[in-house]
Amino acid sequence: MRSSILLGIAASSTAVAHQSLPTRQSKWTVGQTVQTDSGLVVGHAAPDVTSVSEYLGIPYAQPPVGDLRFAAPVRYASNDTIVASAFGDGCLIAPPSGSHGVTSNPANLTVAGTQVVEEGAESGVRTSEDCLTLNVWTMPQIGEASKAVMLWVYGGAFLNGWSGDPQYNGQSLAGSEDVVVVSFNYRENIFGFPGAGTPNVGLLDQRLAVEWVRDNIAAFGGDPSRITLFGQSAGAASIDFYSYAWPSDPIIEGMILESGTTQVIPPLNSTTSGARWDNVTSAVGCGNSTQSDSSAVLKCMRAANSTSIVSALIATPSFTPTIDNTIVFNSSEYISRSLSGQFVRKPVLIGTNDNEEAIFRAGALLTGAPDQPPSTWEALNLMKFFCPCSMRANVSVYNQVPTWRYRWFGVFPNTNLTSFPDSGAYHGSEIPIIFKTTPAGKGIANNTIEELEVMAFMRGAWASFAKNPTSGLTSYGSGWPLYNPTNATLIRLAFNSTNPTGTNLVLPGMYDIACKTVFDANGNTNSTTSGSIPSATPKTSSGAVVSYAQ
Repeated sequence: MRSSILLGIAASSTAVAHQSLPTRQSKWTVGQTVQTDSGLVVGHAAPDVTSVSEYLGIPYAQPPVGDLRFAAPVRYASNDTIVASAFGDGCLIAPPSGSHGVTSNPANLTVAGTQVVEEGAESGVRTSEDCLTLNVWTMPQIGEASKAVMLWVYGGAFLNGWSGDPQYNGQSLAGSEDVVVVSFNYRENIFGFPGAGTPNVGLLDQRLAVEWVRDNIAAFGGDPSRITLFGQSAGAASIDFYSYAWPSDPIIEGMILESGTTQVIPPLNSTTSGARWDNVTSAVGCGNSTQSDSSAVLKCMRAANSTSIVSALIATPSFTPTIDNTIVFNSSEYISRSLSGQFVRKPVLIGTNDNEEAIFRAGALLTGAPDQPPSTWEALNLMKFFCPCSMRANVSVYNQVPTWRYRWFGVFPNTNLTSFPDSGAYHGSEIPIIFKTTPAGKGIANNTIEELEVMAFMRGAWASFAKNPTSGLTSYGSGWPLYNPTNATLIRLAFNSTNPTGTNLVLPGMYDIACKTVFDANGNTNSTTSGSIPSATPKTSSGAVVSYAQ
């Protein structure tokens, strides 16, 4: 009975959302064939929201094989017909160091938590180098004639991730919010960030995907002048990298950064990246840059079997974005560009989750690593997420860019990761709320009434920002205030069970004061920590340094 009531509420919510959208006088047929630069694309009705047209696995770049391996992507152009019925292959990733599944439970994972961890490991996902594809969900027959576009960038530490992950399915978001949703694959690890030649081809993949959307999304009912990039973790970091790489030609109109900035995985320097490249090339049998001509090594690596390259990654530290001073910069250059406004000065919605570390703690325990004291995990929260987020928000405010900042607190029976201790709002726990893709199955609770309310509120907020990045949130619900680090403008989401869809406002210093133990007044790490914050020296619009001790 309870399930029937919840399903009825969900159906009613969807019906109300659809009733509020005027039916367009359009000849659009669900799943109709669309002409794109990639060819004629044949879609179909999305399986759960049948009024949404779903197009999966559309190539946006030529397969990056042969001479295109480790090279910048090349646009895909064809007049062929593409039956877009299935997600494309995931890009090649390093093999997992541990089990492919959860066989023991030292982290006290819940049933839902086990599902989250196993999906995150991408066990069973077919991968190949021919992976540069994207997906579109749209409903042109209803609502705006030219819809805002939400372009999703998945995370995964630049080591794994796949646009076909069930939690990223865009059909519900497109169906309820009158937006076009797009997701795409990009190259990762050594294939996306090689230590030779062009070091950041994975970020160039992302740029080409944005260009493809700009050039083709109108045919799907999207508005190419209203593209918002939104992403989580390394996906959010990618958007932050993007904002500094293409300031004069951004294409996009807004950015949503969920739990990620350039600091979440600080860029490598070329020496470190080059040394890792040499380790792999030697293991594959191509020599290395100290023994052979670098161009000869690269040629050999392009001819090598991809399986041998993937196998060599097991014994080599990861490949991630590398400083090239074109797309990715060093710390001092990021500070300079931040202070001079040399980045994409478009509206930003940025935030973190209250207990980011819980998923990393669970992952460490599953590998057999000993647990760490709470202070260690809190330092991770501060250094990787909370403080860089604060700094990045302050940079935007300093440059008079419309900015909103949030902190996510939502915890529900079917999203709780661990049974003891309670996981809280862990890293990534907001994703299924926004996409309405919460864990489901035997032993997992249904969505609660409160959870459905929060889902609708969060999806509406994200979509309102995408529809009008400059002021959409100021008129959403009771109104979201623009962020100001000196006022009570930090928005706590799903904080209070008595008012789960309200904007609970607090002074940022309530949380940011802890950053003083990690960073000095200029945003540099103290001697007790490692790395640096490339976001910028946080300042207010008046030019004064923002103290974390507000």
